[in-house]
Amino acid sequence: MAEPTIQSIRKITTENPYRVCFVCLGNICRSPTAEGVMQHEVLQQSLGSYFEIDSAGTAAYHVGEPANSKSRKVAEEYGVKLLSTARKFEASDLDYYDLVLAMDRQNYHNIKHLAGGEHHHEKIYMLRDFDPQPDDDEVPDPYYGGINGFYHVFDVVQRSCRNLLDQLKQHVEK
Repeated sequence: MAEPTIQSIRKITTENPYRVCFVCLGNICRSPTAEGVMQHEVLQQSLGSYFEIDSAGTAAYHVGEPANSKSRKVAEEYGVKLLSTARKFEASDLDYYDLVLAMDRQNYHNIKHLAGGEHHHEKIYMLRDFDPQPDDDEVPDPYYGGINGFYHVFDVVQRSCRNLLDQLKQHVEK
C-alpha cells in the first residue's frame, strides 16, 4: 500500500503541537480507542508535548459518556488507558485540528460535508489510510459484536497509529 502524504503537515514543536482528532459515530468505541492508543504511543516515544490528541463522534448519541467498557477492558490489557469522554464533532473542529481521521466511510463523508467545498479537505483522512495491513479501508464498529471485535479494532488502530506516528515524528523539531 502506498502511504498517503499528509497535505497539512507542518513543523511540529512544543510551542505549536500537532493536533489530531479521531472520529467515529458515537465516540465510545473506535475513536476513543484510537485517541488512547495514539496518546500511549506518543508518550512511549517521549513526544507528549509535541502532540494534542482528541476524539469525537459525528452523532451526539453518547455525549458525556466514557468509552465503552469492552473498549476500555481490551485497551487496559495492552497498558492503554481510555480516559476520554464522548463529545460531538463540530465544524469548528476543522479549524482547530491539523489532522482529522475518520474510522469509516460514512463518518469520512459526514466530516467532508461539514467541511463544505474544498476548505479543510486536505486534513481529512481515513485512519486505515495509515494501516500497513489494510484488508479494508474501514475500522469496523465492534459495538454490537462480541469481545473479539474489540480486540480486532485495537489491533487495527494500534498498527495504523504507529505507522501514522512514524510519519508525523519526521516533522518534530526538538
